Amino acid sequence: MTSLKDIRLFTTQPHKCSYLPDQEAQTLFIDPEFQVEKSHNSRLSEIGFRRSGSHVYRPNCKSCQQCMSCRVLVQHFTSNRRFERVLKRNADVVVAPVTSIAEEEYFLLYKHYISVRHGDGDMYPPTREQYEAFLLKQCEGTLYYSMRCRGRLVGVLVTDRLENGLSAVYTYYDPLEDKRSLGTFAVLWQIMEARRLGLSYLYLGYWIRDSRKMRYKTHYRPLELLIRQRWVLMTDSMLDDR
Repeated sequence: MTSLKDIRLFTTQPHKCSYLPDQEAQTLFIDPEFQVEKSHNSRLSEIGFRRSGSHVYRPNCKSCQQCMSCRVLVQHFTSNRRFERVLKRNADVVVAPVTSIAEEEYFLLYKHYISVRHGDGDMYPPTREQYEAFLLKQCEGTLYYSMRCRGRLVGVLVTDRLENGLSAVYTYYDPLEDKRSLGTFAVLWQIMEARRLGLSYLYLGYWIRDSRKMRYKTHYRPLELLIRQRWVLMTDSMLDDR
């Protein structure tokens, strides 16, 4: 296996932050031509990197350190009444592995999701080319799951199988099925799947304290944050710290 020390790293130019207004962001990413194996993806996840398409990256901002990698300790995860209600509402949803999400059915759901939920974001307008670059690019261990209700596609999960956990790469779903809370259901399903597989973690990407979009991640406890290259158990005081 190639050592991480031998992987070439690149840095983007400063650009507008997608999550915090009036902040500039900068990203460190590995060589896009590098063939990412499961062992690489696992180690990179442990030190704060995340995969998006063919890019494996982590924030490298000079003036802000709010982006923190987070992961759920799935073997110790504790459900609550809200989560149990979500599971009950989605008892008729069947989650099943699929070999590919290249078919038009999957793209049309993605297009609908981005247009309704993220029409003000940098992924709008959704195109087939963008979709393929973002979600059809795989590495060793990439898994696709469909969520169907009575045969109708209502959601898609893209997940990377790591050596010690699952990494929730991306989830999209029917935005008109808001009463189902399909985003929450998808996280809960991945927690249960990681537990079933005997894995330790579900990686949820980055938590940003001052971003409302990222607040939902703190609901899945126990949760660890990567702080100064050490995984630390999140406490309520971290949420209140200003």
